[in-house]
Amino acid sequence: MTQVSPSLLSANFSCLDREMEMLNASEASMIHLDVMDGVFVPNISFGFPVINSLKNLTDKPLDVHLMITDPGRYVTQVRDCGASIMNVHQEACLHLHRVVQHIKDCGMKAAVTLNPATPVSSLVDIISDLDMVLLMSVNPGFGGQKFIEHSLTKLRELKTLIAATGSHALIEIDGGINLETGRKAVEAGADILVAGNYVFANPSPKDAIAALAAL
Repeated sequence: MTQVSPSLLSANFSCLDREMEMLNASEASMIHLDVMDGVFVPNISFGFPVINSLKNLTDKPLDVHLMITDPGRYVTQVRDCGASIMNVHQEACLHLHRVVQHIKDCGMKAAVTLNPATPVSSLVDIISDLDMVLLMSVNPGFGGQKFIEHSLTKLRELKTLIAATGSHALIEIDGGINLETGRKAVEAGADILVAGNYVFANPSPKDAIAALAAL
């Protein structure tokens, strides 16, 4: 069964309590929270006050994806907001190993994200320390973009790297995920599918999540 991490960025923020009730009753394995700063990516989303309020609305793990500059400054704040997974961009961390160790020392699972143009090989020296790798299959910053097909090649490369190093990292993919692209991603090695528009724009978000989980 495939793990599904619905991206709350596509939810209706005027009724987040109801959206969270739906997710709690769904087959979602975790909830993906995209934090954007308008600098690392050209958009601004939400921050710690929102995440902190969400932790009281669900027992599902919070998968916090920081699309911000210098995310290492906020490790303790992310922990204090109730995050189970802290996801930082390789491109945003000058001292990636230090940030990963800080995340783990704070009791969270450590994940690293790669943008579409960042090679899988950039993780060779850190992969054994990671709990998860997130491959962006669109350019980060906006929802509703088209899936980049080359991401499937990167998925296979990452799967090979994980096997070769004995890493236990799970592979997550985010961007343009629907039933068709999700199936391709799972076949290429993805363990976790992040889906925003496909879930929340669906007449039955719970059914959309269940369909992805069955891939």
